[in-house]
Amino acid sequence: VHAAGLIKARRPSDFMAVNRDGTALLSALAPEATLLLLSSLAAREPQLSPYAASKRAAEEVVASRSGPWLTVRAPAVYGPGDRETLAYFRAVARGLAPRPKVPGARLSLMHVEDLAEALALAADRPPAASTYEIDDGREGGYGYQDMAEAAGRALGRRPLSLAMPRPVMAMVARLNLLRHSLGGSVQILSPGKVNEIFHSDWTVHDRRLAAALGLAPRYNLAAGFAQTILWYRRQGWL
Repeated sequence: VHAAGLIKARRPSDFMAVNRDGTALLSALAPEATLLLLSSLAAREPQLSPYAASKRAAEEVVASRSGPWLTVRAPAVYGPGDRETLAYFRAVARGLAPRPKVPGARLSLMHVEDLAEALALAADRPPAASTYEIDDGREGGYGYQDMAEAAGRALGRRPLSLAMPRPVMAMVARLNLLRHSLGGSVQILSPGKVNEIFHSDWTVHDRRLAAALGLAPRYNLAAGFAQTILWYRRQGWL
């Protein structure tokens, strides 16, 4: 299994260097092995960001190899240890549930333990070489209100839904770029990430992999958020 996993970078070119070129190097080093690439639904829309373009490029590297392969596009993944989703839960704990101001936006989600199980099954019993998608099994994915309600129940809060206009997020992203150029820590919110956030459809369209593996995810949104928040609290992160 190869997870080409750079999700934030100081320079756009860093995404290609890690996600595409790292995948190409591994593919060349193990030409006969089955290569399972963990990709992202972002690869479906490579025009949106350098990250999305690098994920699609990594997929193209894998699909062109002579040895056996398969690619798994994951949705937004959450669970214990994840610091990017932690920011959302911290906001909800304070009574605010931020969301992009995109009418009708939907996204698929998956708990990290269910994703790990899916990858283990796929590595053990590889289906036909192809690019697959995976999620927690929820047809049509979730709306941001579903996320707010699930997080609020787990945290014992009734958060206020806060619709963030695109110009506000874009301004924060530009400020992050300025901080990067001055040597500040790398933040995930970049202009490209804003493009991704304001894309209205990040739901899974293809369920062939779950059917081939007989996958039955253990966590729906409510149970997954509750387990994750409990872990954060035990670690003192919330």
